[in-house]
Amino acid sequence: MSERRKPNIILVNCDDLGWGDLAGVGHPVHRTPHLDRMAAEGTRFTDFYQSSPVCSPSRGGMLTGCYPRRIGFDLFEGRLVLFPGQGVGLSRSEETFAEVLKRAGYATACVGKWHCGDQAEFLPTEHGFDRYYGLPYSNDMGRQVGRETLPPLPLILDAEIVEQQPDQASLTSRYVDESIRFMREHSGRPFLLYLAQMHVHLPHYVPERFAAVNPNRYAAAVEYIDWAMGRLFRELDELGIAEDTLVLFTSDNGSRCDYGASNGHLRGTKGTTWEGGMRVPLLARWPGKVSAGRVCSEMVTGMDLLPTFAALAGVTPNGKNRIDGKDISVLLRGEVGAKSPHEAFFYYVGGDLDAVRSGRWKLFVGRHGWAAQRGGGVRDSIPELYDLESDPGETTDVAAAHRDVVARLLTLIDRCLEDMGDETKGIPGKNRRPIGRVADPKPLTAYDPAYPYFTEMYDLDEIG
Repeated sequence: MSERRKPNIILVNCDDLGWGDLAGVGHPVHRTPHLDRMAAEGTRFTDFYQSSPVCSPSRGGMLTGCYPRRIGFDLFEGRLVLFPGQGVGLSRSEETFAEVLKRAGYATACVGKWHCGDQAEFLPTEHGFDRYYGLPYSNDMGRQVGRETLPPLPLILDAEIVEQQPDQASLTSRYVDESIRFMREHSGRPFLLYLAQMHVHLPHYVPERFAAVNPNRYAAAVEYIDWAMGRLFRELDELGIAEDTLVLFTSDNGSRCDYGASNGHLRGTKGTTWEGGMRVPLLARWPGKVSAGRVCSEMVTGMDLLPTFAALAGVTPNGKNRIDGKDISVLLRGEVGAKSPHEAFFYYVGGDLDAVRSGRWKLFVGRHGWAAQRGGGVRDSIPELYDLESDPGETTDVAAAHRDVVARLLTLIDRCLEDMGDETKGIPGKNRRPIGRVADPKPLTAYDPAYPYFTEMYDLDEIG
C-alpha cells in the first residue's frame, strides 16, 4: 500500500456472538479456522465492549460513537429494541462512521442486519451508505411460529423491498456475494464495507452442509460465519488489496448461551450488564500495520470505531455533536506503551445505569434488564466491586476491602448521571439528544395470502 492511500475498512459485526464462541479462545466444539488465522495474522482485543447488551442500542452506539442513552437510543417507546413499523429510529442529525468516511472519498456499503429503524428516513442509505442489502431488523421479526401476527420479513435493496420471507439459510451466502460484488466494483478506491451478519441470532437457519457436521444449529451458524470470513479473505487476496485493508470482526452483544458457555469464563449473557452481556470478541487484521499474533488487554469500545476510522482516513468528525468514542489507532498499530484512552466505561441497559469500569475495577450500582433471570440473579449488597484483572468472571465482591476504590468510582457514576441520567431514578441527564421520529409510521410489509413467499411461515419457534 502506498503511504498516501487511505485504507479500505471492512467491519464484520455478528449478532449475539459471545466472547468465548471462537475456537481460538478455547471453545471446545466450534470450528473457526479462518477466524483463528485472522487472530494469528492480527491482534485480538480481550477487553472490547459494546455500549449495550442488546442489539438496537449497541448498533446505534457503534455507528455514531455515542452511548445509546446520549442519542435517545436507550429505549424505543418502552421497548429495549426496535420492532417493525415503529416511528422512531436513528436521527438524521447524528453522524455515522459511514458519513464521516464518505466525506473522505470512500465508497460505502451496508450489508445485513440494520436494526436502527425501518422507516424510510432511518434506513442505511439515509445515514451515509451508498448501498444497502439486508434485513432492517432481527431475523425473528417476521412471520414465524410464536410470532404469527408480525408482518412478513422484508429483504431490502437500498430502500426497496426485493423479497418477503426470504430463505434464511441462504442469506449469509447472499450477503457474502453482495459484499464481494461491492469490493470488486470499488477495489481501486477506498471503501467501507459494514457486513452485519444475521447469525447467531435466533432462529438458527443454516445450510445442510454446516448442520450435518455440527452438534447443534448454533455451532453450525458459527461455522457458517467463519466460512464467510474465509471467502472475504480469499477475495482480498485475489484483488491484491489485503495489505490495503483493515478488517475488524466483532459482535453486537454477548450470547444468550442457549447451547453452552458461549461467553467463555465471563459471567452473564445477552441483556445483562455482567461482562458476558457487553464484552465481546474483537479481531483486527491489517498486514504490515496491525501486529500479528498480538493480544491486547486495554479497554476499548465499539464507540471508538468512528473516531478511529476518521483518523485512519485523515478526516475529522463534523464536531456538531458530542461523541463518547476515542481514537484507538495507536492500539491497533500496537505502539509501545499505548494505553486505553478511557478513564471509565459505563454499563447501561435500557435507560438505566448499572455499573462503571475504570482500569481493573468494576462497580455495580444497579441491576436491570434481564439480570434477575440470567447470570446469577439480583443481590441486595449493591454497590458491588469486582477486580476484573484477577476475577474476570465477577465471582467475588471486594467492595468491603476497597472502600477508597468504591468512593472514586461512585464519583464517576455521579458524573455520568449528571451527563446522561438514569430512567429508573428519574434523572434526565444534561447532554442527551432526541431519537429520530416520523409521523404516521407503517410496517414495511403486510401479509398477503396471494404473495408467492419462499417460506410463508418460518417453522422454528426460537425467539431471541
